[in-house]
Amino acid sequence: MKREKTKIVLTGYRACGKTSVGRLLAGRLSFSFVDTDREIEEQQGMSISQMVAEHGWSYFRAAEQDFLSSLLTRANLVVAPGGGAILHRAVWVQLMETSLIIWLQADVETISSRLTRDNLSGSQRPSLTGQDMIKEITAVLAEREPLYRQGSHHALSAHRPVAEIVEEILALWAACRTN
Repeated sequence: MKREKTKIVLTGYRACGKTSVGRLLAGRLSFSFVDTDREIEEQQGMSISQMVAEHGWSYFRAAEQDFLSSLLTRANLVVAPGGGAILHRAVWVQLMETSLIIWLQADVETISSRLTRDNLSGSQRPSLTGQDMIKEITAVLAEREPLYRQGSHHALSAHRPVAEIVEEILALWAACRTN
């Protein structure tokens, strides 16, 4: 039996617009907005950079998986998880049953440009591989794109105005709710 979708999850690489789209979308739907990275930082009492520096990526990923699991039974949410949340396959499969999952796609150049313009990027988004930005984005996107594709109901280009993306998601949400 197909389960009712009770929330929208936006997935994609860093700087694809998940937070910007998510905030506007949540407002339009009168849903709560959840930025998983910010919530995890609040729960842990430290930034992601601090978590990674002090405890390693595995510590952060464990906290991320626990937080994602806590969202499974919640409804009326728009969720903007970190780009690596898709790696939690068991939880992600469950999220797919209860959520409309939208993959916001952007190319390497767009991601790099957005990360470079983001003054907080270095402190909030620690390197995943230790490589220079372009090499890292290229390598990580190549690894994750199949997961994003498999773990999403729809893929949308993030190379458009936020309001336009939100309108398209609202139409997908309406269609999903009537099926």
